[in-house]
Amino acid sequence: MKIHNNYNLSKLNTFGISVNAEFFIEIENENELNELLSTLEFKNNKKLFLGGGSNVLFTKDFDGMVILNKLKGIEILTDDAESMVIRCMSGEIWHDLVIFTVERGLWGIENLSLIPGTVGAAPMQNIGAYGAELTNVLENVEAFDISTGEKRIFNTEECKLGYRDSVFKNKLKDKYFISAITLRLSKKIKKNLAYKALTEYLAKNKIEVSNSKDVSDAVADIRRSKLPDPKVIGNAGSFFKNVFVEKPELKKLQEKYPLMPHFEEGGVVKIPAGWLIEQCGWKGKRVGNVGVHDRQALVLVNHGGAKGGEVLDLANKIIADVKEKFGLELVPEVNLIR
Repeated sequence: MKIHNNYNLSKLNTFGISVNAEFFIEIENENELNELLSTLEFKNNKKLFLGGGSNVLFTKDFDGMVILNKLKGIEILTDDAESMVIRCMSGEIWHDLVIFTVERGLWGIENLSLIPGTVGAAPMQNIGAYGAELTNVLENVEAFDISTGEKRIFNTEECKLGYRDSVFKNKLKDKYFISAITLRLSKKIKKNLAYKALTEYLAKNKIEVSNSKDVSDAVADIRRSKLPDPKVIGNAGSFFKNVFVEKPELKKLQEKYPLMPHFEEGGVVKIPAGWLIEQCGWKGKRVGNVGVHDRQALVLVNHGGAKGGEVLDLANKIIADVKEKFGLELVPEVNLIR
């Protein structure tokens, strides 16, 4: 375990922003984590735990310690006729876990295929896509209190999962390091095909879903067609959360914008942030080194050499335009490191 000084993070964030961390270290197991927690460099500096770097925007050098999570391992805890319980370490790539499950014929996270990042970010963000949510299969989250080194197991209720939200992003932000998660996945066929884009893709390609891998492959193909590869052009996937409004507010908006798309969820209405951004004329627009992707308005991109502040300035301009046009407040999904 070696602590590096003034370490460049450009290859460790998918935006490709070139910033330095005052201190940097990689941890590969829980013993190394415990050892790290006792060091003066850790105790005396602010900290940032980094996984795949797919949901962060660095706006300047980080004057503290960045800890790269490389905890690996997937194990089957229980296996019966109806389900399989799987424990996965937080440094595993999320999509690798999806592949592990669909290759075994399990159902539950196939709709979450190709979401970038590591497993540790999944409960923090409460990831969801194509009609599925992590909360539906999550059993518990293992995490270390970074001030005491004590390990705690959070059940699903204690995680307080919301829309791209959890207790780890709010009340317990920067207080715990997620080391592993446990999922309960079904062996019985549980097709989740109601999401419009998925339904259309399956029909267009005449795919009859017979297993979870069929769904996983379809979702991955859709995502590749819509979202840019960070290895080709720097981005952090969806930069903004979708907007939720009450039904009376939607009715008022529809009087002026009758074609506004919306989806009802739990008594409230979700309006796609990408549509709002596109209506403000931002889709495909470039401003210096940064811009909005030409196929998905939710994605902000680094055309090369951009600083984090340039991305943030662009995001703020988009937020202001959407607010002015629709009276709605866009909220970044990406973790802003300022």
